[in-house]
Amino acid sequence: MELFPRERADPAPGVVHLPDWLSPAEQRELVAACREWARPPAGMRTVRMPNGGEMSVRSLSLGWHWYPYRYVRTVEDGDGSPVKPFPPVLGELARRALADAYGPEPTGIAGTADYRPDIGVVNHYAHGAHMGLHQDKDERVDAPVVSLSIGDGCVFRLGNTETRTRPWTDLELRSGDLLVFGGPMRFAYHGVPRTHPRTADPALGLVGRLNITIRQSGLV
Repeated sequence: MELFPRERADPAPGVVHLPDWLSPAEQRELVAACREWARPPAGMRTVRMPNGGEMSVRSLSLGWHWYPYRYVRTVEDGDGSPVKPFPPVLGELARRALADAYGPEPTGIAGTADYRPDIGVVNHYAHGAHMGLHQDKDERVDAPVVSLSIGDGCVFRLGNTETRTRPWTDLELRSGDLLVFGGPMRFAYHGVPRTHPRTADPALGLVGRLNITIRQSGLV
């Protein structure tokens, strides 16, 4: 238990970190939901990059299926099944997240006035997994990205919008934390250079880290 509660942070324009945003009960419910979503067909898979390399995280998509570097309606790089529907619970969480991060009537943040999330990407970080710096830029709109962390803590590297090199800021994300990035930092490079193994609450029944990102595609 924290001696002093962790407080909200705004590490860059349009970026908001809300610690302990998900309650323990909500975290457990999402872990159970992810287990169901991860079942075949259209379940969890290893993503292969165009250069032949494989991502160290395992991933699944909801609503629209993502693979480098496009969205489709079937798991073209997996079992070929139709992607699972976007769950209403993720839409509800995303809308609540934007209100808590930016206020009920945000100004100056593109994509919040007519926000309609329709993509969920779930990444599972086993011990030793990481993710290199990248941009989330396959969407056709610039609505903010909502990111939820469950399980092991991690180092989240928030870069700049131009290159994968410095300047960047390293943030510590723990289970239950919310991170929202939009506005001028919507297309910032970001990644997870390392996780902190075995830091998850055993009550979650989870080994490693789950990251759920919720996005609006702009696709029809």
